[in-house]
Order: sequence, then structure tokens, then C-alpha cells
Amino acid sequence: MSGTGARDQQGEAAPLGEGTAPLREGTAPLTPRAQAKAQRRIEIVVAAARLMARRGFHGVRLDDIGAEVGISGPGMYRYFSSKEDVLAEMLLDISRRLRDGGRAAVERGGAPADVLDALLAVHVDFVATEPDLISVQFRDLASLPAGPRHEVRRLQREYAEMWVDALVLLRPELGTTDARAHVHAVFGLLNASPRLPAMAEDELRRVLTAMASAALRA
Repeated sequence: MSGTGARDQQGEAAPLGEGTAPLREGTAPLTPRAQAKAQRRIEIVVAAARLMARRGFHGVRLDDIGAEVGISGPGMYRYFSSKEDVLAEMLLDISRRLRDGGRAAVERGGAPADVLDALLAVHVDFVATEPDLISVQFRDLASLPAGPRHEVRRLQREYAEMWVDALVLLRPELGTTDARAHVHAVFGLLNASPRLPAMAEDELRRVLTAMASAALRA
């Protein structure tokens, strides 16, 4: 999902589809026409995430996605070549945004507990605001072509290792292997949030933060 996620000034991940399409570092400003096309791609990916979360990747056609945003079937090929292309952009974007949000949390520094809590806040923000992407990532990652799938996995590993390093600094008695097990167990807890009983976002954030923090320190 190259370049489709807006980011705030602190570098934390912003929900997909918010703001305007950002520029990659070192690129020239987009023309108004290119900016409009990039923004339209964001809208398409958001609609695709919504549909795929409900029906699954194999239950959604490119035409279905186009209909969600008012684009006729042939018109979709101006933006994406296939629904696999849409899925790749979707999952690469969230993987990059989580990695970048984690990197910003680590670079802000502080005590080990503060860094770990900052990483937790990045992930809680994701799961509280983008449940469709969680569902699609969990169920449909295997539907990606090999190249994008391997890149998503690489980004996920990079992000997870930030957590592992922070947890080892906080709890050196664990060692890397046990710390990694703790981290992936917490990811499982957080990423199960779409299957939790419905609750207000503030309450969901409070519950997830408390549970994950306790699990990391257990």
C-alpha cells in the first residue's frame, strides 16, 4: 500500500484514508491531477478493506470495489490492475505505517517502560481505528502474490523486533526468545479486537492497553 497512509507530525500512524496523499521523501510535489488520482486510490483501498473484511478477498470482485466508490468496472483499471494489486497496496501500507510508527516511538527514547508503552499506544491506535484492516490482514495475507507477501512479512518482523528489543531492555531476565513469545502473544490479543463485544472506542483502548500491558509484564 505504497504511500497511501497519512501520518501526523509526530510520525505516528494515522488511519488509512485520512488527510491527503503524502509524498515520499525526495519526490517532487504532485500536480493537482496526480494528487487527485492518489487520493482516489486511497478511497478505493478503504472501500476494498471494508468489503474484504465482510466478504473475504475471494468474495469481492474489482467491479464490487469500483461500485463502492462510484467507478465503473473499466474505470478501475486507471487506478489498479487487479484486486491483488489493491490488496497488496492495502497490506503493504499498514505494515509500513506500523513499522514507521514503531520506529518513531523508539526514536523518541525514554525509559524502557516508556518506549514499550509508546509502542503499545501505536498498535492500540491501529486496532481501535482500523478493524477492517486487521480482519483482512489476518484472513487474506496468503492471497497476496509472493513478492508483496514476503515484503509484508519482512516489515512485520522489523516492527515486532522493535517490541522485542524494548521488552528485553525492560525485562532482561526474559531473554530474546521468551520476549519474542510475549510480544507475539500480545499481538494476538490486540489483533483479536474485531471479534470482541462492541464497545465505545475509549473503552476499547482502555481495555486493550490494560490487558496488553499486563501480559508484557507477566
